[in-house]
Amino acid sequence: MGHNSFGTAYTVTTFGESHGPALGVIIDGVEPGFRIDEEAIQREMDRRRPGANPTGTERNEIDKLTILSGLYEGVTTGTPIAMILYSTNQRSADYSHLENVFRPGHADWTFFQKYGIRDIRGGGRSSGRETSARVAAGALAKQLLAKRGITIKAGTVQVGDIVAHKRDWAETDNPLSCPDKDAAQSMVSLIEQVRSEKDSIGGIIECRVEGVRPGLGEPVFGKLEALISHAVMSIGAVKGIQFGDGFACASMRGSQFNDQRTSEGFLSNHAGGILGGISSGQEIILQAAIKPTASIGKPQKTVTKDNETTNLEIEGRHDPCICSRAVVVIESMVAITLLDLYYTAFGKA
Repeated sequence: MGHNSFGTAYTVTTFGESHGPALGVIIDGVEPGFRIDEEAIQREMDRRRPGANPTGTERNEIDKLTILSGLYEGVTTGTPIAMILYSTNQRSADYSHLENVFRPGHADWTFFQKYGIRDIRGGGRSSGRETSARVAAGALAKQLLAKRGITIKAGTVQVGDIVAHKRDWAETDNPLSCPDKDAAQSMVSLIEQVRSEKDSIGGIIECRVEGVRPGLGEPVFGKLEALISHAVMSIGAVKGIQFGDGFACASMRGSQFNDQRTSEGFLSNHAGGILGGISSGQEIILQAAIKPTASIGKPQKTVTKDNETTNLEIEGRHDPCICSRAVVVIESMVAITLLDLYYTAFGKA
């Protein structure tokens, strides 16, 4: 199995399975002499961990991160940084009935077709729990980007048909990190309704990046939005992405969409901070569509290994909406991508 690494100058390699003894990440290429805030990294891990959010799974995982290498007295040495996350609250027996059937909406069937074997315990390598390792690498990347004046924030702006109309990023202290506190309450109520119906629901997460200098990205195959899209779309729950006005531009005219500029700066940001694949110096704005959680308690049709049709009700402790825990994962993948590009383009000074 290849493609477990991401990046070239800031290289992130994740390892481990959902119900294995541990998951982790090895980060290569980090500049030496940088003092890491380990508590801040743990806070990022807590944003994603199971059981930390009332709108998510009822499973409670501690997700205590341990840094094994690459530091001396809290300062990076320039050698690979290894971080590990030991599993503490597994109930693999919840998956025993899935040995001969494939869960709808999961990677079960395609994984088995490709490799001829699969880990039935939570999906193994294809589980969303793999993203915990990405958050660890992203948390470090955020600190290194902050040194360069770059900040990243994200929040849920839609759940089902409930849409956030405000963008008050100082008011995101809610379970969904939503920048519209009134919409957030309605979103939480909808999620709880869906949970009671043994179903799940999707949403949209918006991410904003400030402080990126003009000139990042290449005009052809290395377009900035293409590289960020690769990173964000590698998250299992993400099924779509747009920058700036995105799909809305299909109904706009050039006179509306073009980001005109005067001697004092840009007059708009319909393109989301990227022009011709290169950062414009404006705020980078993107949105990602999050699918409904595939594991639900309602009866669904599927097939067995012998290709016989059967009904399946998935048991266990699952998120009725992934958005609350996916926010920090999207921030992390954007951070990893940007730091990798900064190292490549501008060095590690």
